[in-house]
Amino acid sequence: MQTFQIKCVLLRKLLSHPMLKLCLYAHAVAALQVYLLWGLGILVAAFLVALIFRQRRTGDRLRGELAELAKLKQGNIEYEFILKAMRLATWHIDPLQRTLSMDNDFREDQDNYTPPPATNLDVLPSMIAKSDADRVKAAIDDICTGRINTYHQQYRVKSGSVTGLTYWEDSIATIVDRDSEGRPTRIVGTSRRIDDQKNMEAALISARNKAEESDRLKTAFIANMGHEIRTPLNAIVGFSDLLPVVESEEDRNQIIKEIQFNNQKLLRIINGLVSMSKIEAEAKNLVKSQTNLVSVLKDIANVHAATVDTQNVALVTQFPYTELMINTDVNKLRELVDNFMSNAVKFTLKGRITLGYDLPDGEHVRIWVADTGLGVAEADRQRIFDRFVKINEYVPGTGLGLSVAKSHAESLGGKIGVDSKLGEGSTFWVELPLI
Repeated sequence: MQTFQIKCVLLRKLLSHPMLKLCLYAHAVAALQVYLLWGLGILVAAFLVALIFRQRRTGDRLRGELAELAKLKQGNIEYEFILKAMRLATWHIDPLQRTLSMDNDFREDQDNYTPPPATNLDVLPSMIAKSDADRVKAAIDDICTGRINTYHQQYRVKSGSVTGLTYWEDSIATIVDRDSEGRPTRIVGTSRRIDDQKNMEAALISARNKAEESDRLKTAFIANMGHEIRTPLNAIVGFSDLLPVVESEEDRNQIIKEIQFNNQKLLRIINGLVSMSKIEAEAKNLVKSQTNLVSVLKDIANVHAATVDTQNVALVTQFPYTELMINTDVNKLRELVDNFMSNAVKFTLKGRITLGYDLPDGEHVRIWVADTGLGVAEADRQRIFDRFVKINEYVPGTGLGLSVAKSHAESLGGKIGVDSKLGEGSTFWVELPLI
C-alpha cells in the first residue's frame, strides 16, 4: 500500500513537470508537425549510421591500399638489393619503335657502355666487337619480330671509357607483351659482366691443354727413356764382355775408356731422374753454406773437359776474380751448372764452350755458359725449360736437365734464362743472390 502511494506521488510530480506539459501542449496543438519531426529525426539518424559504415569501409580500403603500397615499396627495395647483389643492368626494348632504354645499372665497373634513353637498335652493333656484332644483331632482330620468345647472348662490348678495350657481357631477354596480332610490343632484359667467368674459362682451357701436352710429353719421355738408358747400358755390357778376351793393352785401355764414358752417361741419366723425383716430391730443403764459387765452377769445367771433342771444340773459363764467396746450396748449384754444361757439350760440334760469371750488381752473381752450337729458336726459348721437352728429337737426352736447372734456380731464389740466335749459339744463364 505504501509503495503504491509512493508511485502515485512520483506520477503527479512527473505530470506537473514543465517540459512534459510543453510536449503535451505541442502534441495537442500540432500533432502533424510532431510526426514529421520524428520521421525527419529517424532519417537523419539512418543517414548518419550509413555514413559511419561507409567511412569505415573507406578506411578499411585505404588501410589495405596503404599496406599494398608498403609491400610494393618493400618489394622494390628487395628487387633493387637483388639487382645490386647480382650486379645486373636492366633494360627494355620497344620493338615497334626499335629503341632500347636502360632502366637500372648496377654493374660495378666504371667503363661499362650505357646507351642513352631510346637508343636506336641499329646503333648497338657498332659498340660490339666485330666478331660478335652480326650474331647479336640477328638475335635482336629475331626477338623483335617474334620469331623467338627468349634471347641469350654472350659478346664483347667496347669499353665506355677506355678506347680500344673490350669486356665480356652476358644478356638475357624475353617478350612480356604482345598486341592483338601477336607482335611483340615490349621486351625486357638484363645484362651482366662476365669477365671473371671468361678468364676462368680461358685458364681452364689453358690448363687442360697443358695437361694434355704434359701427358703427351710424358708418354714420349717414357718411350725415350728406354732408348736413353739402353744405349749406354748396352755399351757397358758389350765392352765388359770383350774386356777379358782383349790382349792388346791399347785396346784394353780404349775399352775401359768407353766403359767409363758410358758409365758417366748412364749416371747422368739416373741423376736427372732422381732429381726430378725429388722435385716432384717437393724435396726442396736447402742446405746453405759459404762456398767459393770459383772452385765449384772449376771442378765442373774439369769434369766436362773429358767429354769434349778437343779437336773441334775448346772449353774455356772466364772468371773475373779467383775467389768469390756465395751463400748457397752447393749441391743444387753444382747440378744446375752441370746441366748447363752438359747441354752445351751435347749441342756444340765446333767452336767454343765458355763457362763464366760476372757481377751485375753488388747483391747478385750471374753464372753463364756460352756455346757456338745449334742455338734456340725464339718460339722455343720459354718452353725449353719445361719438363720432358726436347727441341731436337735426334739428339740424345731425356728432356729433364734444363727443367731441373730451372727448379733449382727458383728454389735458390734466382732466375734463369737463355739468350740465343738460331744457328749461332746460345748463352744459358742463372742469376743468384750472393747471400
